[in-house]
Amino acid sequence: MFKKILVANRGEIACRVMRTAKKMGIATVAVYSDADARAPHVLMADEAVRLGPAPAAESYLKAELILLAAKETGADCIHPGYGFLSERESFARACAEAGIAFVGPPPNAIAAMGDKIESKKLAKQAGVNVVPGYVGEIDDTEHAVRIASEIGYPVMMKASAGGGGKGMRLAYSEQDVREGFEATKREGLASFGDDRVFIEKFIESPRHIEIQVLGDQHGNIVYLGERECSIQRRHQKVVEEAPSPFVTPEMRKAMGEQAVALARAVGYYSAGTVELIVSGTDTTGAGFYFLEMNTRLQVEHPVTEEITGLDLVEQMIRVAFGEKLAFAQDDVTLTGWAIENRVYAEDPYRGFLPSTGRLVRYRPPVEMRDEDGVTRVDDGVTEGSEISMFYDPMIAKLVTWAPTRAAAADRQVAALDRFRIDGIGHNIDFLSAIMQHPRFREGALTTGFIAEEYPEGFEGAPASPGLRRKLAAVGVAIDIERASRASQISGQLNGRISGQGDRVVTIDGERFALSLESLGGVQLVRGAGDPMELIGHWRPGEPLFAVRIDDEPLTVGVERKSGAWRLTAHGASHRVEVLPPHVAQYRHHMIEKIPPDLSKFLLAPMPGLLTRLHVAPGDKVEAGQPLAVVEAMKMENILRAERAGVVKAANFGPGESLAVDAAILEFE
Repeated sequence: MFKKILVANRGEIACRVMRTAKKMGIATVAVYSDADARAPHVLMADEAVRLGPAPAAESYLKAELILLAAKETGADCIHPGYGFLSERESFARACAEAGIAFVGPPPNAIAAMGDKIESKKLAKQAGVNVVPGYVGEIDDTEHAVRIASEIGYPVMMKASAGGGGKGMRLAYSEQDVREGFEATKREGLASFGDDRVFIEKFIESPRHIEIQVLGDQHGNIVYLGERECSIQRRHQKVVEEAPSPFVTPEMRKAMGEQAVALARAVGYYSAGTVELIVSGTDTTGAGFYFLEMNTRLQVEHPVTEEITGLDLVEQMIRVAFGEKLAFAQDDVTLTGWAIENRVYAEDPYRGFLPSTGRLVRYRPPVEMRDEDGVTRVDDGVTEGSEISMFYDPMIAKLVTWAPTRAAAADRQVAALDRFRIDGIGHNIDFLSAIMQHPRFREGALTTGFIAEEYPEGFEGAPASPGLRRKLAAVGVAIDIERASRASQISGQLNGRISGQGDRVVTIDGERFALSLESLGGVQLVRGAGDPMELIGHWRPGEPLFAVRIDDEPLTVGVERKSGAWRLTAHGASHRVEVLPPHVAQYRHHMIEKIPPDLSKFLLAPMPGLLTRLHVAPGDKVEAGQPLAVVEAMKMENILRAERAGVVKAANFGPGESLAVDAAILEFE
């Protein structure tokens, strides 16, 4: 077996690979940029080598520096993770030329599948279903318009070397093609160094299904079931699960056999994923089409690991060493259900704007494995880590497994409640809302799920009357504990709240008159219906309160803000005002503060670079007209006019950096 492995990546995937390597007795080497000098993957490794400055192009994408680090440390293999150099044919070849094993597929397979135009031609030859489209090179915008018209709208424009949701535009009309084709080319060039674009038919009401394949260097290839990755935002996956609630055993077999045929056609070995688009109305197995093959480990590989019991990183390392697979297709069994949620640094309450900054507080849920299920956190950050504009905004992956899909989703909701992140925006509430959504529970998923279910944006998961009542009870308990500590009249007694009190609680506009009394270790909350038994202890200042109410567990985020409590649970934060009865009657006299009018400004919705400005002072604009383009995390965002008007002033020009809410334009 290999003696030392260098992980040519960062963050959670670098930590993930190192955990398996250490389990196998293999020494580890980390590489890092200046931004990651004290990152967890660097501290976890046995050795670490600096690559260069923070930008990936000057550090993690420098193949020659990574190979030099491997030689200097004596690493005999390199695992590329995903992203960065993982699908670069030239890097795999350079490893081979240097006598260092590449933990991944052969260079020729990477080349064959990395070009999305050529890969579709190969898939056709291998007998794989492909989406109708134009697989040749497109000359210019006019050529793209003609092709799209011939295929029939809607169409998808994709960068040939793209991936990870970058370099993709959906077009419903000729205008969409004219506005998006050049942007797609630019994103492809900026992210992948290749500005070629292809166009294919967009399958409406589609589901995104992918098949995990695994092969060795001796010609053995198996498929490990499917993953459902339909819940996406801007073509970036948000939720993944295995198996799919849609796929039948017959479909699984048909998809798996076609995926294996494609892998065999290109001489594939190691772990890889064949991505398919599936018509949501066809359960015969005939309505699936090849999208692309990812010649690397996928971000969502943990859900496959949880239902198969296989460590895919270990399998990749063994295959790279030349070992045969220790099992055949008939040995692969799928057990239970696994769900993965990607915790991103973004603010769903503000249109999912990217968020950067320091993790002032980072406390993930405790990992656990028992007979009832699994809660697993794959991350590469710690409290104090910086979420930088230079890298992917994913903070962590939360994975749960349970015998049933419903139980796995319930486990997600409970674990998301136990996540605590302060200092940056995050999407934890949004993920919890998805897990509770009736349509998700039914398994009626398409890639349009988020756009269809949250057309006006996200405002928090709806709270049932029962949950609001429980949060009102929690508000009373913590308010009385805080008052008791502050006044030093009563305090902690055997880890329980001591004393009693009456309070008026207002939550989501609903009022409760509640009283709390302590009876032998149980807090009894009376009022607004049947009494509630509350068991738990909260210390002032603690960010989470783990409590049992009527013998059901609930974890509540607790924060004191603007004279009230901010309690967070089950996908939403609630302003909970708790007052003594004699004070509550005067609160309605308070004057509401009116926020300033910002409608006369075009504000930057995210930090980024202003790449284009389409208007100048004095120009008249119409609603929906493109005004500016802001690039953030290598993706272009077109800012449009919300209403007709006249530009009064332009405060920034192309090439200037923007802070969030920077006033780019002012209108008359």
